Amino acid sequence: MDSTRPKTSRIAKTFQKVINLKTSSKSRSNNPGFCLLIPQEKLRCCESRQFEIEDAEEAKEESKNRAAMEAFVAKLFATLSAMKAAYAELQMAQFPYSSEAIQSADQAVVDELKALSELKYSYLKNQIDSSPPHVTLMLAEIQEQQSLMKTYEITMKKMQAEIENKESRISLLQQQLQEIVQSNKSLERKLNASGSFSILDNVQFSDVNPKDFILVLHYALRSVRNFVKFIIREMESANWDIEAAANSIHSDIVFSKRDHRAFAFESFVCREIFDGFNDPGFSIQNHDQQVLSGEIHQRRVFFFEQFRKLRSANAIHFQKQNPNSLFGKFLKSKYLHMVHPKMEFSFSGNLNQRKLVNSGDSPETEFFKAFAEMGRRVWLLHCLAFSFDHQVSIFQVKQSSEFSEVYMESVTEDIFAAADGGPRVAFTVVPGFKVGQTVVQSQVYLFPASSPPKR
Repeated sequence: MDSTRPKTSRIAKTFQKVINLKTSSKSRSNNPGFCLLIPQEKLRCCESRQFEIEDAEEAKEESKNRAAMEAFVAKLFATLSAMKAAYAELQMAQFPYSSEAIQSADQAVVDELKALSELKYSYLKNQIDSSPPHVTLMLAEIQEQQSLMKTYEITMKKMQAEIENKESRISLLQQQLQEIVQSNKSLERKLNASGSFSILDNVQFSDVNPKDFILVLHYALRSVRNFVKFIIREMESANWDIEAAANSIHSDIVFSKRDHRAFAFESFVCREIFDGFNDPGFSIQNHDQQVLSGEIHQRRVFFFEQFRKLRSANAIHFQKQNPNSLFGKFLKSKYLHMVHPKMEFSFSGNLNQRKLVNSGDSPETEFFKAFAEMGRRVWLLHCLAFSFDHQVSIFQVKQSSEFSEVYMESVTEDIFAAADGGPRVAFTVVPGFKVGQTVVQSQVYLFPASSPPKR
């Protein structure tokens, strides 16, 4: 019996386990549900992950919309650039006129306007993401660059055409200028050859007046300025420093414009050629004192006769025929005093002109012809001045003098742009004259506003 107990006991235990298992399953199946407790930390973690997923999707959608909008705007500006280029091409086709080019450009403008209209429709319908944004953006940039290049090419062609037109205009004006210069030179040669000046023929001894003096003064000043231009051309041909030469005449003067330096040379020539004007003999040595210091009426008659002889004469011919005349002595004295030997040598390479003038002869050079004509006209003015029955005197204006409209006129137009304190005189260009009670204004150069006079 003892040998069978353990075996029975194991069988009983086995059945007991099976019975307990079935009882347990029945009790569970009779229970309607069960409660599973989740920790609060795990619940929060799940919620945050869900939010992150939703935010990522929203950000992705927003990025996609932004990229689509950027691509749309780029396409819009590219279309505008294309229309601008097409319109520029349309304008270019009209000058010179080309019907085919105009039709082509007009069609291009219409096509771009249609493209703009389609873009507007797409935007209103919110249909702007028709293709990948990066592709649209890249194509828009390419189109805009092409349109800009086309616009630049059209602009370059237009500017090139304008340059060609201006060059053609300049060439035409230069040709006209050369013709005018040649015509003036021809007229000047004829005038110098004949020596005639019809207006001077109207000056009568019995009716001489200040108007006649002003007329002959302007006649003389034209020859002075022609001689000044001749000197400047010779200086430039001889490679002179024009600015240094002007400063040697009037130092510490800042000219407001480059061409104003000519006034310095004109001032020098006038100062030298009119020096001694108040003296009947023009301060010439060895002149006939008896004639010039005689009775006033006799002297008036003498000078008007000199005026009458020279007003229609050629200066060179008269000088050769009358080397010992007052005019011949005047011309010789002024040339030797005004034209420095270094200047003459620089212009001609020798001193032959000086030697001929010193010997009483007249060189047949263009330089001396211009000088002699200037001397003849100034001598005519001098003779006319001493033909008056009242005194004629010359005056210069001192530097830094205050400008006066009664006694002066400015050779430039910037009189109201002068330095503070009122316009002041830098130097006298052409002296003034007093003919009885009549004042002939001197011509002066004023200090520029940027260069006030030193005191």
